[in-house]
Amino acid sequence: MKIENEELQKSSKIINDMYCYYNSKVVGQANLGFSLIVAMITNGHILLESVPGLAKTTAAKVITESVNGQLSRIQCTPDLMPSDIIGTQIYNMATNTFENKIGPVNANFVLLDEVNRSSAKTQSAMLEAMQERAITIGGESYKLPDVFVVIATQNPIEQEGTYVLSEAQMDRFLLKVDLTYPNFAEEKEILNRIEADVFRDVKSVATVEDIVYLQNLCKRVYIDDVIKDYIINLVQATRNTKNILPPELSQYVSMGASTRAAIAFMEAAKAVALMNGRPYVIPDDIKQMRYSILRHRITLNFAAIADNIKVETIIDAIFNQVKTP
Repeated sequence: MKIENEELQKSSKIINDMYCYYNSKVVGQANLGFSLIVAMITNGHILLESVPGLAKTTAAKVITESVNGQLSRIQCTPDLMPSDIIGTQIYNMATNTFENKIGPVNANFVLLDEVNRSSAKTQSAMLEAMQERAITIGGESYKLPDVFVVIATQNPIEQEGTYVLSEAQMDRFLLKVDLTYPNFAEEKEILNRIEADVFRDVKSVATVEDIVYLQNLCKRVYIDDVIKDYIINLVQATRNTKNILPPELSQYVSMGASTRAAIAFMEAAKAVALMNGRPYVIPDDIKQMRYSILRHRITLNFAAIADNIKVETIIDAIFNQVKTP
């Protein structure tokens, strides 16, 4: 069904209001705000990676406030159990029966702080929730909210007491965003805003129902077969780097992206088109999301680490080799 101008105008206002609210609270980190809104529109999950203190948790709280959503923050530690996230059965002495108690995963936005500090067993407990959008306790299945976004954070520097996320877990994140330090002007503005206590005033500029509206509208954004072919060519190129890239770069790639990358490109590109006020996808929408979608899906070998080769370098090289429609 064709998207009407009135629908585009309504979606643009909702998106603009959320982005303005985000910018009023968070200094810099424009790509983070953009990516969080993309995740909301696609109902996808996002992994944030940076050293501590770069507003990962703050951004998650702010974006939740903007739509008056329910936020659950889970601080991941090595002793965190799957039942602490999903829920468990509680014995009721009054009725002499077991009752199912749903955990903090039952929220619109679930912030998994320092996800790589939780054990592999606990990390895998989120797989069903992230993929199926449902949880199972005591043999009973519970559907999670219509708007369900997992925002996970991790610190790439510290290795002691951490558990590296498996490829299967990483692949279930629609986007991965790497954050960098603010510049001088941004850091001074952060101090000014903290002094002015800008976080005291909390107000929603949209609703969860508005996000559902955007999600339904996003599904109707038109994507031509030519763009789909472009996506497939890009994803398949990550698996055949020896035939695409020069030997000095292809030697660093040990595994390419899965089909989930192609799905992520299509869904994210539709969201980007909607954010730009268009009812159709163009190749630039694909290119804009290339790092966030591929950086955690292309696996580099130890030689790349030794030679300080970044995955973004490989991604750019692939995009330069694949013809743009």
